[in-house]
Amino acid sequence: MRSFATLAEFTEATGEHLGYSDWLVVTQDSVDRFAGATGDLQWIHVDPERAATGPFGTTIVHGYLTLGLLPAMMRAIFAIESVTMGVNFGLDKVRFPHPVKVGARVRGGARVTSVRETPAGHLAAVRMTVEIEGETRAACVADTLSLFLAAPKPSPQEGS
Repeated sequence: MRSFATLAEFTEATGEHLGYSDWLVVTQDSVDRFAGATGDLQWIHVDPERAATGPFGTTIVHGYLTLGLLPAMMRAIFAIESVTMGVNFGLDKVRFPHPVKVGARVRGGARVTSVRETPAGHLAAVRMTVEIEGETRAACVADTLSLFLAAPKPSPQEGS
């Protein structure tokens, strides 16, 4: 994991690849639970028997489940020590170039693309790329937006 002491130090990493999360296996149980929570019960995700004769030869992971793994992957890749809170601000662009077969191992990679100070905090754009072990094409490429809030500086009165 890469650790930054301050938001200024994180900002200096703009353009850099920060590293990768650990590999994780996406199980059928995870897919089934996601399907139940979201109502997306399409057979390519939840019916292993039927999916075995389908276009992918097995069940595949929901794209939005893959996307939902990004926060944990980001936490495994980098941390900013002076931040009191990070808020998911949204996404600028998301693509799912290659399906993830259930049982595959995936990991995320992060590249800081921009950081700018706003009245609310520092708005950071980080391109997350989810790789599938053994595949050349990514499962997901997402331009994430996070709003990072730093701890308030003590007032002169508090410092005495």
